[in-house]
Amino acid sequence: MSGVTSTEVSGQSLSIGEVAERTGLSVHALRFYEREGLLVGPVRRTSGGRRRYGSFDVDWLLICVKLRESGMPLADLKRFAELVRQGPGNEAERLRLLDAHQQRVDAQIQALEECRSVIAWKVGVYAEHLARGEAGGLWDPTA
Repeated sequence: MSGVTSTEVSGQSLSIGEVAERTGLSVHALRFYEREGLLVGPVRRTSGGRRRYGSFDVDWLLICVKLRESGMPLADLKRFAELVRQGPGNEAERLRLLDAHQQRVDAQIQALEECRSVIAWKVGVYAEHLARGEAGGLWDPTA
C-alpha cells in the first residue's frame, strides 16, 4: 500500500454512520472491525477524534462483509487483512486462504443443493396428494 490514502486521492471522507449505511454494518460492528485489526489501514480521525473513512475503506469492508456472510472464520479474515496490510510478496498465502474458503463455500452450496432437491421432491409429493384429494394420513404419526 502506498502512503497515499483513498481519501486523499478521491477527496471522499465519510463518517462512521455513512460507512455503516453503505456497507450494511452497524456502527458497533465497524468499531469491532477496527479493534480486531480487520481493516487494511488505520482509520483516519478528525481533529475532534471522529472517524473518517475513504472509498478504499468502504470497498475493503464490502469484501469483508461478503467473506463473513459466506462463513469465513474471523481468524482467517484477520490473517487476510494482515497479509494485505503487509503489502506485496505474500500473494500466494492470500490465494491459499481465499482458495480454502472458496472450497468450503462450494461444499456448502453442494450440500444446500442436495437439501433443496429433497425439499422439492417432498413439495411435489404433498402437492400431488393434495391435488388428488388424498393428503390425509401423509406422514401421520398417529396412524
